Amino acid sequence: QVQLVESGGGVVQAGDSLRLSCAASGQTFNIAAMGWFRQAPGKEREFVATISWSGSTLIKYANSVKGRFTISRDNAKNTVYLQMNRLKPEDTAVYSCAADWRTLYSGSYQPPVGRDDYGYWGQGTQVTVSS
Repeated sequence: QVQLVESGGGVVQAGDSLRLSCAASGQTFNIAAMGWFRQAPGKEREFVATISWSGSTLIKYANSVKGRFTISRDNAKNTVYLQMNRLKPEDTAVYSCAADWRTLYSGSYQPPVGRDDYGYWGQGTQVTVSS
């Protein structure tokens, strides 16, 4: 099993930057990918970014954040980061990290973008962007 703890949220102004962190513990050797999702009030949780956990680095972004957000990982620290630049008020949401935890996956594995593909979730961290 895996435990995930996010940090780094806060209140910023439009145009500012924030970096979120997500530290994983437990059976991290079975993590296939780590993703970031967000949920704004009254909206469904949506995909933000994902990164493969080992081997070649595979990354995907939602179109709404492409070019502004950067996901990265530090396997030595079992941590994934989300660098968020040029933040907009519409980025305001609770950001959660999630782990796609598998005992077996093929060489053609691609990190998923669907929230149902992630079995472990952090508690979330609030990001508020004021205009």
